[in-house]
Amino acid sequence: LTVAFYKLLSRSYFQPITIRITMEEEFVFRIGHSPDPDDAFMFHALTTGALDTQERKYVHELHDIEMLNGYALEGMFEVSAVSIHSYPMIADRYQLMNCGASMGEGYGPILVSRTELTHDEAKTKTIAVPGLGTSAYLALRIAWGDVDVHVVPFDKILPAVVRGEYDLGLIIHEGQITWANEGLHLILDLGAWWYDWTGLPLPLGGNVVRRDLGDDICQRVTDDIKRSIQYSLSNPDSALEFAKLWGRGIDDDTNREFVGMYVNERTLDYGEDGREAVRRFLREG
Repeated sequence: LTVAFYKLLSRSYFQPITIRITMEEEFVFRIGHSPDPDDAFMFHALTTGALDTQERKYVHELHDIEMLNGYALEGMFEVSAVSIHSYPMIADRYQLMNCGASMGEGYGPILVSRTELTHDEAKTKTIAVPGLGTSAYLALRIAWGDVDVHVVPFDKILPAVVRGEYDLGLIIHEGQITWANEGLHLILDLGAWWYDWTGLPLPLGGNVVRRDLGDDICQRVTDDIKRSIQYSLSNPDSALEFAKLWGRGIDDDTNREFVGMYVNERTLDYGEDGREAVRRFLREG
């Protein structure tokens, strides 16, 4: 329109100008998710175009989970992965999908240290955590109450603990498997602690879709994501190869183990106990 307007002004005399605007009948949705293997596995089919999503097109933006929690407060993305801990603060703007859950089935974020510590000793130390909006941090608060923490990007925590910059680190993502290679000591597995206490899985992450899209579009987008998860579960080899690109140098076995921990049948549907786990987690928090 601007170009046409300036062409009009540049003419020495006016004559009819026909401007035709052609709009493609498609909708572009931005998906914000973490640069880690389980999210990459989950969204593999949408990222590579393996699914027919009709007029719905998806653009992927990768950010640290704590950044995604902050962006969700602003409503930046139409679809986003978020921490369950942060969901109450965005529930007026986003709906929680019934697919896309990352839940610890008796396992979850872990606390590690360079030295063996009792829980009472560890509670007096400074703990590097991946973000105050993360479910890992809320689980830590529920378990140990008010402790001294310092926010550090999730992929920097293990190296910082190894160097002795922090007494303990709260580890998420593939570090939950690779920590032992660094000669560290396990202080507490928060997923195991939560299960022993409640008998429920530990809800960590979920996918949300923005309410202002309308119920029909929200449902169609949710269905696309569920089909993407199912596609990867049904075609694991190609999806795992893609997921490994985001594993920060992990080997095939570690990649398969980690993805299997957080993308499974529970990811297709929370299940009634999974929904109860979310409600209990937020009540306790």
